[in-house]
Amino acid sequence: MVNYLQSIIKPKKKKKKKSASLGANQFELQAMVVPGIIFLIIFSLIPMIGIIIGFRDYNVLDGFFAGKWVGLKYIKELFTDEAFPMIMKNTLGMNALGLFLGFPAPIIFALLLNELPTNIFKKGIQTLSYMPHFVSWAIYGGIISAMLAPSLDGFINKLLMSLGLLDAPIQFLGDPKYFWGVLTSAGILKAIGWGSIIYIAAISSVGQELYESAALDGVNRIQKMWYITLPSIMGTVVIMLIFAISGILNSGIDQTLVLQNTMNYTASETIDMYVYHVGISNARYSYSTAVGFLKSIIGLTLLLGANYFSKQVSENSLF
Repeated sequence: MVNYLQSIIKPKKKKKKKSASLGANQFELQAMVVPGIIFLIIFSLIPMIGIIIGFRDYNVLDGFFAGKWVGLKYIKELFTDEAFPMIMKNTLGMNALGLFLGFPAPIIFALLLNELPTNIFKKGIQTLSYMPHFVSWAIYGGIISAMLAPSLDGFINKLLMSLGLLDAPIQFLGDPKYFWGVLTSAGILKAIGWGSIIYIAAISSVGQELYESAALDGVNRIQKMWYITLPSIMGTVVIMLIFAISGILNSGIDQTLVLQNTMNYTASETIDMYVYHVGISNARYSYSTAVGFLKSIIGLTLLLGANYFSKQVSENSLF
């Protein structure tokens, strides 16, 4: 009798329909990847044909394959340039500072945001922190320049002088020794909210029963963050760190271009700015392509090295 009732409630045909429906849903989900693949093919794979001009004396009128083959001429020219030590020092220095200070900033922000008791207040803070990300560097850099102005109209100088910390205004953008700190601080302030999204999403997947058990044992909030939340999102942290290490030569041309001037040139000229000034502005497309290709090779090497090291030290890696 029981078997008869089970056959009526759960007929075999219904199971087939469920699997067919599941397959159809999976097909629709997988189809969502197709536009992304097409985008990568058009804007990432096909343009890679242009790499060849980095090894030729390229002329716009002659085409990609018409120029004389020169091999590694332009890469050698980069290493023998008098400005090479300066641009490498600035590139590695600013990116190392950004990695040391900028990488943990969104993690700490996400951990602190997760501890806010009121959901409305939490979402309000999140919204405010996201806003700088959607402001272009042309506008954001202008705001930073105005705030750091050496005149009394500059908010930062005015505040420091009113607190008695300064006797005279500081040329933040006019003195090379301040540029790295200014650029790093401005970048962190702009990206901290947007960069915390992935960590907030990872934190939301942590089981609440872990926090409840810890609370019964008398664990405070800081101990919960350190012993529960942070270890639970460590996989995400490691993957983002690998990406950050692989992009250590990418200093970003937009923020540097906005804040750079003749007075801070010795501290603000990076590889990206050098390529822009020497390669693109002077229409030396072969030279700029060769330098960009070299950066890509170094970035790939750093990515593989960081991934291998992470795999040896921990269980987290990209592949």
